[in-house]
Amino acid sequence: MFLRCNERFKNGKNHRYWNIVENKRTSSGRIVQRQVLYLGEISDNQQDTWRKAIEVFEDGQEQPRQMHLFPQDTLSPSHNETQNAIHVKLNELQIKNPRQWGACWLFCELWDLLELDQFWSGKLLPGRKGTRWLNVFKTLTAYRLIDPGSEWRLHRLWYEQSAMADLLGEDYGLVQKDKLYRCLDKLVEHKEDLFSFLRQRWHNMFNARFDILLYDLTSTYFECDPPGAGLRKFGYSRDKRSDCVQVVIALIVTPEGFPLAYEVMPGNTKDSNTLEMFLQKVEGQYGKSNRTWLMDRGIPTDETIEKMKGSEYPIKYLIGTPKGRLTKLEKKFLDKPWEEVRDKVKVKLLKDDGELYVLVESADRVNKERAMRRRRLRKLLERLKQLQDQSNSRDKLLLKIGAAKKEAGRAYSLVKINLPDAKEVVNKETFTFSLDKDKLRKVMRKEGKYLLRSNLTATDPGLLWKQYMLLGEVEQAFKEMKGDLLIRPIHHQKDTRIEAHIFVAFQAYCLNVTLKQRLKWLAPGLTPRAVIEKFKKMQMLDVHFPTTDGKQLVLTRYTQPEKEHKMLLSQMKFNLPKQPPPKITSNLEAIVK
Repeated sequence: MFLRCNERFKNGKNHRYWNIVENKRTSSGRIVQRQVLYLGEISDNQQDTWRKAIEVFEDGQEQPRQMHLFPQDTLSPSHNETQNAIHVKLNELQIKNPRQWGACWLFCELWDLLELDQFWSGKLLPGRKGTRWLNVFKTLTAYRLIDPGSEWRLHRLWYEQSAMADLLGEDYGLVQKDKLYRCLDKLVEHKEDLFSFLRQRWHNMFNARFDILLYDLTSTYFECDPPGAGLRKFGYSRDKRSDCVQVVIALIVTPEGFPLAYEVMPGNTKDSNTLEMFLQKVEGQYGKSNRTWLMDRGIPTDETIEKMKGSEYPIKYLIGTPKGRLTKLEKKFLDKPWEEVRDKVKVKLLKDDGELYVLVESADRVNKERAMRRRRLRKLLERLKQLQDQSNSRDKLLLKIGAAKKEAGRAYSLVKINLPDAKEVVNKETFTFSLDKDKLRKVMRKEGKYLLRSNLTATDPGLLWKQYMLLGEVEQAFKEMKGDLLIRPIHHQKDTRIEAHIFVAFQAYCLNVTLKQRLKWLAPGLTPRAVIEKFKKMQMLDVHFPTTDGKQLVLTRYTQPEKEHKMLLSQMKFNLPKQPPPKITSNLEAIVK
């Protein structure tokens, strides 16, 4: 990078505009210049020479002072400007401390958009030693949204490489690791109040509705030794990490992805044991209302469904149903007509015992389930053939068949296996297997089909199916939290810190979903992560100009937005702030920095 001057003669004056530019080589081999920083104009009025009045903050001064800039090789200023003149050595310009600015600034804009200072300022009060806990929390949340990792990495690396200190008016002391952990201890008690506040903000900003609620659970794991007590337990791992202890996270979101509530539960919690508690939680926090609950199979039990139907204010539901119920109702569906609701998707409607059942058949799902079943079945048969050709004792054979059964899953039930008696030798005569064709035909008949159950009054099966498809939004929320916000793995050991870690991730997710909804309205087609990555390209730099009197003129500047940034800013209706004012420091202070 280097300093470049552009000259323009206008209105009888010669104007000189200064920029910091860099050379870039194109694919054709041609060198082009890209403007990195615009430093502004130092004008020539044809009487003195190059000069411009700027406001400068000097060491120890709280108020800015009007100064005149002159290059080192110009004529002396007039007498009345001598006192406030600065001669700078342009040929000794230095660029220092590059740091990521754009995404940090975007985070602050989203934070202000949700008016979170209004909520948190009365809850995270400054400490006795002057620690501004609100700014610590902002930094934790920004880190989780922009470039997530451990608190240790935030303390040692990320904070200095970002412009959060500039945007918050803080120094490095803000992210001492003990402050980061102590801040976590102050957050979780405000969880319910926060979501009530955000619910109102989303309603005001996007006219969000909360009459359809999507409920699901996921798990997140720890790479550590299992504890004797607490939330960390072994259980069914949705992350395919059954070797790790975990916690279960239950979440309620709207079809747009706005979260209403979540809970952190022990890692061995069964899905079916959570719904009743959440029904009471939502009614207690948001009142009784006309809500429809969407959830997958395995969450509601028959007992819970009966309570939902028999409550004082009947709770509406649309849920997935285990395939065992499909077997019971299969004959009743035979004379019902199919209705095509989308290409390769058709549905049937059945009224039975005061409820509606929707049978769905998806051609794509048929192909997917059939391919999975064939792959596992083929692998199982190949393994059994290998075991036939091996010399194994009966006990060793049983162990190997057990391992094959675990890997094959449900495909194992499609194979009939004859094992040798306890005293028989294992060979091809005593150990045989064959495909159960009757059972295979039954399985093939159900592939690609699933059953929905509801107490809604709608009679259009296509409408019910489309409503059920909204459940994908809660899966998308978990995907963003695990992928973009890196909620896993968790490194904390204490239950309170575990919950606080997840709380920070949810606060970051609230900003993420707010950006998503704003993009949906103003710039459809873009994802929040894509926008954040684009703004991460905007850096902040300190441009140092030595002066002839032994000081340093420091211009802190964010890099100029490129075309894609300008387009995004225009579409999202955001305006970049003014560049920070210049400062004059001693050479010693500049060297220390």
